[in-house]
Amino acid sequence: MNILIILPNWLGDTVMATPAIELLATYYPDTNFTFVGSYASIEALKYHPLCKNAIVDETKKAKNRIKATYELAKKLGSFDIAISFRNQIHSSLLLRLTGSVICIAKRSWHSMFLLSHAPNIKTNKHLSKQYAELAMTNTDLWDGNTPKLKLYIEPKNLEKQTLGINAGATYGSAKRWYPERFAQVAHELSNRYDIVIFGGPNETEMANEIESYLKQYGVKNYTNLAGKTTIKELCENIGGCSLFITNDSGPMHVAAAYGVPSVSIFGPTKHTETSQWMNERSKIVRHEMECSPCMRRECPLGHHECMKGIMSPEVIKAVRELDI
Repeated sequence: MNILIILPNWLGDTVMATPAIELLATYYPDTNFTFVGSYASIEALKYHPLCKNAIVDETKKAKNRIKATYELAKKLGSFDIAISFRNQIHSSLLLRLTGSVICIAKRSWHSMFLLSHAPNIKTNKHLSKQYAELAMTNTDLWDGNTPKLKLYIEPKNLEKQTLGINAGATYGSAKRWYPERFAQVAHELSNRYDIVIFGGPNETEMANEIESYLKQYGVKNYTNLAGKTTIKELCENIGGCSLFITNDSGPMHVAAAYGVPSVSIFGPTKHTETSQWMNERSKIVRHEMECSPCMRRECPLGHHECMKGIMSPEVIKAVRELDI
């Protein structure tokens, strides 16, 4: 069974799609996957043992994206099943142009027009469950259970108890708690854990700010890896952590995939949809507000109170409640 999967663009969403991919591998015997996606999504999933081909989608950069989509489709060829986890017209078009008979994407005007299956997936549930329902559209054998997140990158074996700090969130500033408060939490826990500061290439400023606060507090047992890791190295290092404190972000879902005890700080996003999936050792810190979840990249009211109101003692309390 040859299955084409168009992965989500974001690292976190891609990790949340892994239960759906595992379901496909379970319900369809002798499966070979071809993954198409962003650089980050491909780097995270190309190590899947059933991955036959992994292609970074560069069509967005083309002068004529429709032409580039057509050329990519002809390069891919036809599949037994083709599924898109993106709700985007060019992804629907790509599936259609492969010539695959069974093409599946979430219901939209373009998927209904272009594809054989466009199920109406309700959004009042976790995104991992939404992806699972989408993947199981063409079978009546599924029992409704959605498995855990799964990455096939081996976690790093860290010798000492390690606390991972992730102050970034690619989607926008509204999702980010404050570097000084991350540093306060790290300082409080530095007698029990070595500290590793994570972040992408565009998040080094925040990471450096955390580092500067740690220096002021006299903390020396830390490493700043922001902007210094590949996606594979990011996963390896997060997987080796003993504790992870993070915003709602891609690295948060990576930690969940490895079952790392975690405290996740939520502000403008839907914790019911994007919290850590099936990580039994996780806590959420958030404040209920009339204006949240607003799902905006920046606070539309200018006060950012959903994050500003969360103080470091609340996060430290959540860590202690994990009982690790």
